[in-house]
Amino acid sequence: MSNPVQTTAGRGRAIAGALAGVAVVVLLVVVFFVVQNSDDKAETPAAAPAGAASEPAQPTPADQAPAEQPSEQAAPSAPPADPRLQSEPKITAGKGKLTKLVVNPLVPGRGPRVKAGQQLTVNYVGATYGDGKVFESSFQSGQPATFQVGVGQLIPGWDQGLVGVPVGSRIQLDIPSDLAYGDNPGGGRPAGALRFVIDILQAA
Repeated sequence: MSNPVQTTAGRGRAIAGALAGVAVVVLLVVVFFVVQNSDDKAETPAAAPAGAASEPAQPTPADQAPAEQPSEQAAPSAPPADPRLQSEPKITAGKGKLTKLVVNPLVPGRGPRVKAGQQLTVNYVGATYGDGKVFESSFQSGQPATFQVGVGQLIPGWDQGLVGVPVGSRIQLDIPSDLAYGDNPGGGRPAGALRFVIDILQAA
């Protein structure tokens, strides 16, 4: 009959050997997973610390908007001056006795209408009404005249006759004596009724 003490000890050694083998396997498995996790962490970039400024991404050529090209259609400009306003007009004598201001459009303008208080730039020719004799011309001096209209700086015939006329117009003003310089003005100014042809070039 076998010794029970010896039998129990043998069984204990066998169990201990088996447990040692299991422990080795478990240890190998744990080491494998630890090594695998270490490799994954090494490949994953570390997150930036909170509050750290991140560098802005550099745009690629595809991200960059193309430079704005100039429009092929230019903004519409102001209507060009009528070519008839480039040449000095001819003035003829008036007929009959002039008793009131007469505004006669010769070339219609396409600009805004002149308002009292505006600064006008004009070319003009002035003549005596009865004989059409020219006494003054900005065309001959080569310099347009600039003045404020409708505020009493001009003879009444101009102040009254130019307001409301479209810019770009050529008009003929027949001005009776009382709205011009009078019958005896002196100072080299023409007396009696006058006839002016005026080109309204600008108003501001």
